[in-house]
Amino acid sequence: MRDSTQSVYELFYWPGLQGRGEFVRLCLEDAAALYIDVARSPAHGGVDGLLRVMREHDGDGPAPLAPPFLRHESLVIAQVANILHYLGPRLGLAPDDERARHYALQLQLTVADLVAEVHDTHHPISTGLYYEQQKPEALRRTEAFVEQRLPKFLRYFERQIARAGGAFALGSACSYVDLSLFQAVEGLRYAFATAMRAIEPELPALVAVHDRVAARPKIEAYLRSSRRIPFNEHGIFRRYPELDLAPSWAKSS
Repeated sequence: MRDSTQSVYELFYWPGLQGRGEFVRLCLEDAAALYIDVARSPAHGGVDGLLRVMREHDGDGPAPLAPPFLRHESLVIAQVANILHYLGPRLGLAPDDERARHYALQLQLTVADLVAEVHDTHHPISTGLYYEQQKPEALRRTEAFVEQRLPKFLRYFERQIARAGGAFALGSACSYVDLSLFQAVEGLRYAFATAMRAIEPELPALVAVHDRVAARPKIEAYLRSSRRIPFNEHGIFRRYPELDLAPSWAKSS
């Protein structure tokens, strides 16, 4: 059930890129929740404020290893799927049924797996190296991703949406999973346009979910606003022409 309180959510993530923080932003925006994007707000501490919370965390639980993390009242929560599992019921973006909430979390964790593999296409050796320092390895990793892993993930989501039998991933109601699938499709279209053009005809249910999310009034307004950071080559989804590959299954179809 949607939380009726007006307490403020504080999102901590790096400024200047969508990254993993965008999955959280989409939920806060869709619900018109009161939130502060701390590192993008000098008045609320900016990046120094983000680093301070990580360094001086005095909450009940463990300190976050890395952004994104969310502070709500006295609670500090890290990891995107964990954050969304917390926010979903409070923002009206999760099922009421406990079993269905676990299904939502399962799908969200699978989205997280996909996002991690996307990241590793341009940083296959180390996050401490620039992309330019690992380009041959990145090309090999991307070849395997586009050839095998991308279709595996997207066909899986297509089957689950079709199986749910409704307009969204869990049935008739939009959830945080649908917002994350929207972001995944958007990012993949940006980073791997050639492969996405080839596979999207196989994914009518997933594409329909993407389009329904894009048409939600608050999401539509957010996408037009300055709060939506454009895709760029500093986040998870990056467009490098040399990695925008046409897989063999596309050539033979």
